[in-house]
Amino acid sequence: MLHLRVITPFQRTGRVVEVFERAPGVTNVVLLRGAARRPEGDVVLADVAREAADAVIDELKALGLDRDGSITAEDIELSISRGAAEAEERAPGEGDDAVVWDQFEQRVALDSRITWAFLAFLVIATQIAAIGVLIPSQILIVGAMVLGPEFGAVAAVSFGLLRRRWRLVGTASRALAAGFGCAVAVTLACALVARGLGWISPDTLRHHDEVRFIVTPDRWSFIVALLAGAAGVLSITAGKSSALVGVFISVTTVPAAGYMAVALALSRWDEVGGSALQLLVNITGMVVAGALTLFLQRSLWDRYGGGRGRT
Repeated sequence: MLHLRVITPFQRTGRVVEVFERAPGVTNVVLLRGAARRPEGDVVLADVAREAADAVIDELKALGLDRDGSITAEDIELSISRGAAEAEERAPGEGDDAVVWDQFEQRVALDSRITWAFLAFLVIATQIAAIGVLIPSQILIVGAMVLGPEFGAVAAVSFGLLRRRWRLVGTASRALAAGFGCAVAVTLACALVARGLGWISPDTLRHHDEVRFIVTPDRWSFIVALLAGAAGVLSITAGKSSALVGVFISVTTVPAAGYMAVALALSRWDEVGGSALQLLVNITGMVVAGALTLFLQRSLWDRYGGGRGRT
């Protein structure tokens, strides 16, 4: 269930209440007259089954409340209510199959901004991966995969391509380019210092066969990226954030960036190319799979889940 809080101009309150009362999957409707101050208006509260939320939000937006009022949604962790249970039964489809598109767009848009936190996490993850390549240690490489924050931007590119939100595609693409560029540059500088101190040399990577998979992309790399991209998008749309850990561990974007920085510092140019290609293959595969997964979710929901087509 989702909890919706709507601030509506006084003259549209009746139409908002009508939307909630008419829609299947809605319960616990509360009207607070004159409670809102900025923006000024009435407040209408309601609990909505996830599978009915997208249609309800669309109708509220059609009333102009995204411009003249406010529409806020939050997940309900616990609802002990016979009315809520009946609302979920009345709503078409299953909650895990439904996508609240505005919620998804806002989440991936926030995750794809170039912030100090985004850059810091990616730099730290890439340096851990680089150390994992040098030691070598697969445990450190896996840890770096989990720490990397790049999937939000990848999902934003997929969503932007599907919905033709070119501004979002540009923002997310810049975040990926800037993030990995910054991460590789900082890790390269650290690797050059380590080489200057004599800690590493061009021979350091010569016998590290257990991490060679990072610089040898093949058909399986692309297939894994496709599967990871699909699973990642599903985990976000279904609200199963725990599944994202498996996605992070499946792809070698961050390890490829870390290996690239080390290979640059050690002038191992063939491995620079291999790691760069691995990075490109993984990002491309996840973007393609993410867009296809979102397209299939929308199509299947519109046809079988009771959802309404959206453009």
